[in-house]
Amino acid sequence: MSTFDLTAILLVVAGILAYLNFRYFRLPSTIAMLVAGILGAIAMLISDRLLPNLGIGSRVQHLLADVNFSGLLMNGMLGFLLFAGSLTVDFQELKRNLSPVLTLATAGTLISTAVVGVGSYFLFPIAHVQVPFLYCLVFGALISPTDPVAVLALMEDLKVPKSLQIFFTGESLLNDGVGVVVFTVLLTVASATGGGVSTLGIAALFAQEVAGGCVLGILGGLLLYYAAKQIDDPNIEVQLSVALVTALVASASHIHVSGPLACVVAGIFIGNHARGPAMRDATSEALDRIWSFADYLMNAVLFLLLGLQAAGFQFGSPVHAVMIGTVIALVIGGRLVSVAVPLTLLRRTREFPRGMIRMLTWGGLRGGISVALALSLPVFQGRAAVLNATYGVVIFTILVQGLTIGKFVRRFQPADT
Repeated sequence: MSTFDLTAILLVVAGILAYLNFRYFRLPSTIAMLVAGILGAIAMLISDRLLPNLGIGSRVQHLLADVNFSGLLMNGMLGFLLFAGSLTVDFQELKRNLSPVLTLATAGTLISTAVVGVGSYFLFPIAHVQVPFLYCLVFGALISPTDPVAVLALMEDLKVPKSLQIFFTGESLLNDGVGVVVFTVLLTVASATGGGVSTLGIAALFAQEVAGGCVLGILGGLLLYYAAKQIDDPNIEVQLSVALVTALVASASHIHVSGPLACVVAGIFIGNHARGPAMRDATSEALDRIWSFADYLMNAVLFLLLGLQAAGFQFGSPVHAVMIGTVIALVIGGRLVSVAVPLTLLRRTREFPRGMIRMLTWGGLRGGISVALALSLPVFQGRAAVLNATYGVVIFTILVQGLTIGKFVRRFQPADT
């Protein structure tokens, strides 16, 4: 089966599922696609048990194996999804809340990485698996960032008040880039032999990824801004925005800077500073409409694929289930600490909406980025346990936390919103 055939099947299935969900279930779209994918994976496994001669499940799994989920997301879809999400971020609102958002995205991610990394080092042995300490920290890095794809889609479906959205969306957009950088640095250290990575080298790599990604995003945004000022054609200007994201993703990988951060910075710059001065209303509307649809379509395919990936994970004995359950509790606890510590310190200088710590803790969804990073890990002792724990956390946060976060928001949101 060709790549086009597989893409056609995924788009048709996603379209049918979206129709059925709208008509009968009315679940948030990302959750509906994930559930459908998981049910499809379960059906494949059952069919192979009951009708082994047909080999339906194994054939589908073979087709899915041709899809490089990690590469597809990290080197393709992620940049487009982050750009689409950041286009709608209100820069003035972000600026007013920049201190807590940046603190959560940086210090919060590092705190969670440390808590989950150290804790998982003692929890993986429950499944009779010894995972090297550095790779436990790598696991902490890949599972700590909240997934902007899942969070942005859910915030839209739940119609979260604007006063709260900036904390959820701003943090998730920024901590994704920071988390990928921390993951890259820790994986470099874990993979190094003979102590070949110095503390200065680690700091330099981190600075290069973060600062380089931000600079690249600003330069890309400026290029599109000046190009848009010279023309007056919505189709061409939207086309240039697509070309920009493609160029950012490709160039970031070659010059070793953060592509996700570049796309976020470019999206915020264009969404706030290019409208009006460089774009007519017709262009701005076309930009929003087309990127909104692209965001929705890629989300649907991504979460459908994420659910289907369940067919390839082996959770083993009940002991493994216990280990995964304890890791889920650890990740939620790490998220609580990573939110509570920064916000408690910042409360000395500013106020936050009631229940903010609890809302941000329970709204810290993990998604395809964590799975993609886990799948990109090299072979090491305990890799399968890390993959299973990652998938267990992702499924729990999206299905359980994603379906109940609305109750938290409705309970704690300010009365005037």
